[in-house]
Amino acid sequence: MNTTTGKIVLITGANRGIGRALLEEALRRGAQQVYAGTRETFAHPDERVTPLLLDVTDPAQTRQAAQSVPSLDILVNNAGVALYDDLNDRAVLERHLAVNLFGIHGVTQAFLPLLARSHGAIVNNISTAAFAPLPIIPAYSISKAAALSLTQAQRALFADQGVRVHAVLTGPTDTDMSRELDAPKAPPESVARAIFDGVENQEEDIFPDPISQTMAAGWHSSPAKALEREYATIAAAERAKSAA
Repeated sequence: MNTTTGKIVLITGANRGIGRALLEEALRRGAQQVYAGTRETFAHPDERVTPLLLDVTDPAQTRQAAQSVPSLDILVNNAGVALYDDLNDRAVLERHLAVNLFGIHGVTQAFLPLLARSHGAIVNNISTAAFAPLPIIPAYSISKAAALSLTQAQRALFADQGVRVHAVLTGPTDTDMSRELDAPKAPPESVARAIFDGVENQEEDIFPDPISQTMAAGWHSSPAKALEREYATIAAAERAKSAA
């Protein structure tokens, strides 16, 4: 089922890379409206696209953006930063956490009431670096590992509100962000298609490219995934007990 048709979608970091490919794919699948969240002025020829000034590290701007969106079905937390470092500069680590972790958290909290109303979906674009740090970008890898944990917690906590939460474990993709990385890279267009396919198939964890797909079977059957499900069941039971 094409669950994107007729839906209202918001994509952060929508002006380039995977974000731009996601925007175009949402339009291709018949989205009713796509809010393009960007830090700078953005224009698009399709009248279904609504530019939205949204720096995910700015709480005031995030709140203002949420107030300007009357309804929402799918939130794609795509905005991210990846800087080469060696962990010698704490400011670089803090920058990654501000965008890749707290950015997801802040935007999600701001738009959660709308998503609960629509029984919608949250899509967090993370990275295979969440599983194992890539030593040339360790601060990025650390922030993505934290973002995966955040996503798993959101998944368990928001289930009672009817909101699905998807983790996208993306491998190397041919974008400006990974230009310096010497590795096979997937086209952002194919990654975007696979992400929306995963959302429509209600896959909790989406592996949208050939490199990430080599990890999929092992992850789905791993002790870590089993433990996530067990913890979610315990948390649900505790909430039910408290509500009784």
